[in-house]
Amino acid sequence: MSTYDSHEPRSNFGLFVFLAFVAAALIGIGSYLFRSGQPAEPAEPAEPATSQAPSPVNPEIKKVSEKVEPRPFDPFNAEPEPGPDPVDTVAPPPPEQILVDAGMGAAELKPEVLLEKIGRSLEESDLVKASMLIGRRALDESQLEGLRKLAAIGDFRLSSMDPIMEIGELEANRKSRWALNFEGEKGARIYFDLLRGKTGGWGVEKMKLFDQEAAGRAIFVDSLGITDAFLRAVLEQNFDDAKSLVDPESVSDAKIAGLCIIFEEAKYRLRTQKPLRAMFNRELTAGFIAHVEDETGEKAADFGLNVQRKTIDQPWQVTEVNLDSLLADYADRVAGGDVHYTPLIKNPTGGDTLILYFGFDEDVLTPRTERQLDIVAGLLKTDPDKELTLSGHTDSLGTDQYNDKLSERRAGAVEKYLFRLGVPRKQIVALAEGEAKPRRPNSTVDGKDNPSGRRANRRTEIYLDF
Repeated sequence: MSTYDSHEPRSNFGLFVFLAFVAAALIGIGSYLFRSGQPAEPAEPAEPATSQAPSPVNPEIKKVSEKVEPRPFDPFNAEPEPGPDPVDTVAPPPPEQILVDAGMGAAELKPEVLLEKIGRSLEESDLVKASMLIGRRALDESQLEGLRKLAAIGDFRLSSMDPIMEIGELEANRKSRWALNFEGEKGARIYFDLLRGKTGGWGVEKMKLFDQEAAGRAIFVDSLGITDAFLRAVLEQNFDDAKSLVDPESVSDAKIAGLCIIFEEAKYRLRTQKPLRAMFNRELTAGFIAHVEDETGEKAADFGLNVQRKTIDQPWQVTEVNLDSLLADYADRVAGGDVHYTPLIKNPTGGDTLILYFGFDEDVLTPRTERQLDIVAGLLKTDPDKELTLSGHTDSLGTDQYNDKLSERRAGAVEKYLFRLGVPRKQIVALAEGEAKPRRPNSTVDGKDNPSGRRANRRTEIYLDF
């Protein structure tokens, strides 16, 4: 007799479990079908029909997160990613738009950091970024067009030697001038006047592109621009340009030539940090301290320069060059500490006089004095109407007759060298003074010999101002 024939009541537990399993499966399938039937928002253009349709995106899921998970990559059903447009088909923004977007410019706590950012953006020909760093107040359409032209000829490659150069201060710790140097075919240079804000950040107030036609002259015709141009002309031994920037009634030709000699012999150069510092800068007058160093980069000396203009419509001119401290440093470097062994002195009439020195009982020019005369000859060639007086001198040793002849030979040695350099004879007057006009005492007050004094007396003086 089977169990089913039993009179015990049958259990329905297994049936209930089976039915619950079937119901759960049906609910899952229905939910899947419901989700699959919802329309998806296309994220990109439709792909060509394939054997496997892409799974649509549930908008409810998209509402939770804007980021849509990428579909699995199928190498057999893939469309190539669209590449960037060719460079020559991307039109640069017009100048008007660049100027509109420029804003007020960037600010940095260190001027050199701001200049480096501008320089790098120009190297990359990113004029939009450069314009935003420079700022709207320092840019106009003509300057922007100049930047475009320089970029077009490939002149935006920063100099490897001195990419960023400080020119000097217009106002102490508030307004300074800098330059970016490039190594392009024309050696482009861009000048920036930086202004320090109340929060300490430096921003561009003014910008100016280097003008090839103004090479050797002042780019900015303000007090700092004139002072900087004068010093750089002297450093480059360019007497003509230096002379064009001074007041001839205040700064003599001899002083310019003497400064050229001093810079050349001591191998001075303007210091890289704060080469020029404004002591005062008013409407009609300004004063600067020039910082120089030797070729090794060691700080050497300071000297002062004053510039003036008669009215606001008149040009600035260098009116004073105070070389006292510079001459003392020069003596230490070139003359063994002898402060009287200087290439520039005051003559009896109050003007400036160049001076060449000779060894004891000698009338032969040294390489040093020949370099000095090269500068003097260049000075005379710039003005054929300028005359020059050579005055030979000796110390007190020897007879008067002998010293007269020796002083004549010393003046003659200078005269002959200038002739060889092409200076016309009519521009030179030579005099022999013997021992009659010593610069320094030949002996001490107690009658003893004074070698340093006699050394300063063995000379030929060159009068340029008479």
